[in-house]
Amino acid sequence: MLELGDQVPLGLSPLQASRIMWYIGTRGMTPRVDFEGALFSGYAPDGGLFMPEELPQLGRETLCQWSVLSYPSLVKELCALFIGPELIPRDDLNDLIDRAFSRFRHREVVHLSRLRKGLNVLELWHGVTYAFKDLSLSCTAQFLQYFLEKKEKHVTVVVGTSGDTGSAAIESVQGAKNVDIIVLLPKGRCTKIQELQMTTVLKENVHVFGVEGNSDELDEPIKAVFADVAFVKKHNLMSLNSINWSRVLVQMAHHFFAYFQCAPSLDTHPLPTVEVVVPTGAAGNLAAGCIAQKMGLPIRLVVAVNRNDIIHRTVQWGDFSLSKAVKPTLASAMDIQVPYNMERIFWLLSGSDSQVTRALMEQFERTQSVSLPKELHSKLSEAVTSESVSDEAITQTMGRCWEENQYLLCPHSAVAVSYHYQQTDRQQPSPPRCCLAPASAAKFPEAVLAAGLILETPSEILALEQKETRCTPMRRGDDWTLMLRDTIEDLSQQWRGPFLNARE
Repeated sequence: MLELGDQVPLGLSPLQASRIMWYIGTRGMTPRVDFEGALFSGYAPDGGLFMPEELPQLGRETLCQWSVLSYPSLVKELCALFIGPELIPRDDLNDLIDRAFSRFRHREVVHLSRLRKGLNVLELWHGVTYAFKDLSLSCTAQFLQYFLEKKEKHVTVVVGTSGDTGSAAIESVQGAKNVDIIVLLPKGRCTKIQELQMTTVLKENVHVFGVEGNSDELDEPIKAVFADVAFVKKHNLMSLNSINWSRVLVQMAHHFFAYFQCAPSLDTHPLPTVEVVVPTGAAGNLAAGCIAQKMGLPIRLVVAVNRNDIIHRTVQWGDFSLSKAVKPTLASAMDIQVPYNMERIFWLLSGSDSQVTRALMEQFERTQSVSLPKELHSKLSEAVTSESVSDEAITQTMGRCWEENQYLLCPHSAVAVSYHYQQTDRQQPSPPRCCLAPASAAKFPEAVLAAGLILETPSEILALEQKETRCTPMRRGDDWTLMLRDTIEDLSQQWRGPFLNARE
């Protein structure tokens, strides 16, 4: 593996590399911003999400040069393209990314396991919290602190989590002097380990709330707070959910690394295709894959979901509508009804048409149900195929993978591998395939047990049971939005106090 620290992103001319990258909102009502603006915003002020105004096109020469890079080097090349040296000089950027990955347990950071019968599993879970979100959040937190330190500013990060985002976000900023983090978790709906990874971090800048509701319900007070633009501005609020562009940017590296690891050779014309199977809930990894595809990476995307199948129905029939309720499944981090990153994909595939995107999303917000326009639906089904996987298929897949390889999958990874087994059992000819594995099985002992398998739990996870916890309840009948606003105001007050005194 080569590590490259070129000042110009590899394979691009200095002219291409030095252009400022601008970001625009998917709904077209927001002035454009640079990477720093997109990083600190979360949602765009008009309710949309930020996307790059232009996507760099990567030719064969660039892809061949990138093909020998390590995973951290790929992240550096992509970030250099989408951030720009006028905001973060390349040497600083390299240092930030090295620092972000310094706590990962595997020396490659991301590792490909090549298993029997053409099964390739890309392990994205070697970070502190044993989940893929460590990758993007550790980088995002470094970018955040870089800009904050330069400006002597403070932010309050507000995160809603269905399981993994909260703990990865907490780990990435815990103890940071100019960041406070508020996490809302769905009490009793994450695994015990996921919950403990959040509630046992007792640093002063970490504030965890246990909400009596599911992950879609706890998003409501967050969305309400972010809709108050004056409040957001006054208190320097931001989100680290995958609405944040920075996370999607880093996640693009998964797809490039998967491609380079699994492509047979880059000497053929045209370049070979690799199928990347993406298990997802909020569609952040899928949006990252669609952008990589648009930039010229020859991947075929398969999106795999659990029984909460809104993305599957959208791809198959253009039916972007809510079910009556979230169905609890073994792949709990994907128990999501509102996959907000689909908005990025609609915008991208409609040819950056913000009018179409705005009309679609406003109708969805009003009625919870949209039929995609025919042209957009056909573009989506060309770009992505999909599969929905039952709990029974998840446990069968975990069992089969163990039997054939002595390899333990987490239930979310099993959602992707289930698709692989379906295809191989039908003896369908297909290009090389890579299944993304978002988490370690160690985080999901309940699912491992349900599959009739035995888990060796890492000592760091066992130690969580003994630790003191801290979590504030948000009960049914409480005004969650008010509780959230009050907490934010208190934190601002505390920060301003010492800061003003220090300045006097």
